[in-house]
Amino acid sequence: MFAGIALLALGWQLEAQSAPPPEAFMVLPEPAAGPQITPYLQYQTEIAWRQDEARLADWARVKDEADLLRLQAELRKKVLSMLGGLPTTRTPLHPRIAGRIPMDGYHIEKLIFESLPKIYVTALVYMPDDKQPGRKHPAILVPAGHAPNGKAHYQALCQRLVQRGYVVIAWDPVGQGERSQFWDAKNGKSRYNLICAEHAVLGNLAYLAGTNLARWEIWDGLRAFDYLLTRPEVDPDRINITGTSGGGFQAMHIAALEPRIKVAAISCYITSLPMRVHNRIFKDPDSDPEQDLYGMISNGVDNAGLMLMMYPRPIFVAAAVLDFFPVEGTEKAFHEVQAFYSRFGHADRIAMIEGYHGHQYSDGNQAAAFEFIDSFNRLPLQRSLAPVKELDAQSTQCTNSGQVSVDFEDAKPLTEEITAYYAEHGQKQSSPTLKQLYLGPGYPGISKWMVSKFDGTQRADGQIAWELMGSSTFEDVSIDRYALHHSRILSMPLLHIHKAGNNKTAFWFSSKGKAAPADWPAIAHLIGAGYNVISFDFRGLGETRMQYKAVSEDDPSLAALDFDHAYVNPLSSVLGGYVYNSLLAGRPYFLQMIEDAEIALRFAQLKLKAEQFSLESDTENSTLALAIAESLPSVKRVNNADAASLPWAHFVSEKQEQWPIEYLLPGGAYLH
Repeated sequence: MFAGIALLALGWQLEAQSAPPPEAFMVLPEPAAGPQITPYLQYQTEIAWRQDEARLADWARVKDEADLLRLQAELRKKVLSMLGGLPTTRTPLHPRIAGRIPMDGYHIEKLIFESLPKIYVTALVYMPDDKQPGRKHPAILVPAGHAPNGKAHYQALCQRLVQRGYVVIAWDPVGQGERSQFWDAKNGKSRYNLICAEHAVLGNLAYLAGTNLARWEIWDGLRAFDYLLTRPEVDPDRINITGTSGGGFQAMHIAALEPRIKVAAISCYITSLPMRVHNRIFKDPDSDPEQDLYGMISNGVDNAGLMLMMYPRPIFVAAAVLDFFPVEGTEKAFHEVQAFYSRFGHADRIAMIEGYHGHQYSDGNQAAAFEFIDSFNRLPLQRSLAPVKELDAQSTQCTNSGQVSVDFEDAKPLTEEITAYYAEHGQKQSSPTLKQLYLGPGYPGISKWMVSKFDGTQRADGQIAWELMGSSTFEDVSIDRYALHHSRILSMPLLHIHKAGNNKTAFWFSSKGKAAPADWPAIAHLIGAGYNVISFDFRGLGETRMQYKAVSEDDPSLAALDFDHAYVNPLSSVLGGYVYNSLLAGRPYFLQMIEDAEIALRFAQLKLKAEQFSLESDTENSTLALAIAESLPSVKRVNNADAASLPWAHFVSEKQEQWPIEYLLPGGAYLH
């Protein structure tokens, strides 16, 4: 018995010695747990602020109103480009009234129209009961914010407006209310939540196709505007818009792009986007790609630019002091635009209110916004809000089943629109290679960076400062641990695993970052094949992860995921926040991962004097390995069988709903 115990103990000892201990792979001090302003988040924020300073410098060159109008035209061109353009043909709406609900002094019509052929939009039209035949009313569009029941959630807002004399139209955005795109009829629910999750799936796919989900959301609103023009009760010169949260996002873009909208009142959306870069992970981590237009900051637009596109039309901003859209950013954007209105004689056409509350279109903010809108629509002054009688969700359904996809057999899923967009535009443009994209705008010039020993001072751009954090030996293999300090505030953990006599170098990484004890068999195989191994963590991954699980308010089930899966979840996560921040700044995270590989390569060339570089990864990251090899010609893949081609075109053509969020590359489907 004792002999058996001894043999078992020996087996455990041998197993424990089959890989170096965990501390041999750790480079940086263990980060504190909880929400943190990590160096990478601070890096993203600083880039955003530098881009914002460039925008303000450009705006400072506006000398007269002619300059302002030229700036407006440039902003419009940029916004349309970021959207991937809008549909060019206003196809027949084929409107149908599916029901009518009598109310006190007004009635509600259940409307279904087609914003594009077979793209059915469910809407409610609130119509005053007129005692004077032929009377023309001002009208107002009310796009819905993020609520699972879509338009039904905004009944109080709409009822108050119709009782002031407006014809009101509110509709379900795609992916909400009666317009689920992933409806499971058997279980009577979406496969995702109807707040942001459907938007995440659709929006990420649209990005790969070189467009944005906002393209179709805005188009729905423009077609709702067109519908109002068909109603004899509506005064076409007095059509306005208001919305809150996601509805504020839609309202701002629709008003910016439709010059016939008279007045816009935007609630709980306007802020300075660098501030959103800084707080989104902690306050609003759910993925919502339509609100992150590619290059929105780097192209010099931001939310202030959208507001400026309204000039000289009246615009009102409603803010919440405790909102996750930072109110300081709201004030900043507002005052930047207000300065132009005042400078050119229209100070009375822009106003703002702040309520001391969280993310909501509060009664006080509504009252102030309505008074502002009324004043430009020749309506009498009303300081009170009308009473409301909210109906249950089923009463406001426009379809029999509650879902367009169930009632209309020919209903076209938006995923088909996205693939059709991709097919059409793929034939019209010459596509760059990944290397050309990588070396294009935003490339920091790593190939010319200097490498030197870290002296304890902050590194300027264009420098890599290496710091040896420790060394260890396992059997006849040495493991050197380095921190590569670069880009002023970033540090890359890197391992140099080498053996005397080996003269080739292989880069190796996994889905979690650099090598760990569990990866030792793969590392040992490379060492045995004559390679020294360099393994590193990509920014925001591995040892540079934020030790925090982003908590979704929309879908608590996402918080039940273990830390590793929650950190990278494409629907709501810390990594997702990093990825969308990078898009606002115009340099996708995927390209920044390639930058990290080139930084490691530069260090290996100049400090380690290494040559003959190869690349190896686990199977989950064969795509990234292929992309690095294509972008950095001095690195060759060890095994080319894992991935024959880049996957983005496949994701779009197959309408693949989820894939690693770090692969979110705008226009990736077109790359050769």
